[in-house]
Amino acid sequence: MTLLRIATEAELPAIVALLADDDLGRAREHTATPLAPAYLAGFRAIAADPNQELLVTGPEGAPTACLQLSYIPGVSRRGAWRGLIEGVRVSADARGAGLGRAIILEAVERCRARGCSLVQLTSDASRTRAHAFYERLGFEGSHLGFKLQL
Repeated sequence: MTLLRIATEAELPAIVALLADDDLGRAREHTATPLAPAYLAGFRAIAADPNQELLVTGPEGAPTACLQLSYIPGVSRRGAWRGLIEGVRVSADARGAGLGRAIILEAVERCRARGCSLVQLTSDASRTRAHAFYERLGFEGSHLGFKLQL
């Protein structure tokens, strides 16, 4: 069963609200309306790029979960493509019912269908419950990630 679908521009405020629905997100996102123009610019850049998908599930206009999926070409690993899962959020009232598992597994299948040989994701170091969740799905904490805020 397919749960994920491409997000619509009209769903952008709801997606930003999902991203802001935890302690880390509240500090990073701004849900005031109208949304900051950068959100719309980011949405449109994703929509215009065939190697990017902003995906949601739930009623149209009121998504209950979202994630961004990027397909990245590479030279390393013998020219392998990799999938990158980012911005995973499940609404607070839908957590614990298996929706997160279902959308991650579907994202992995989308990567497989696109010919990716690797799927990767990052998770904030403080999200230990999320780390255990990803490990139960077969992901391994194999690398140490670094970020530089600009």
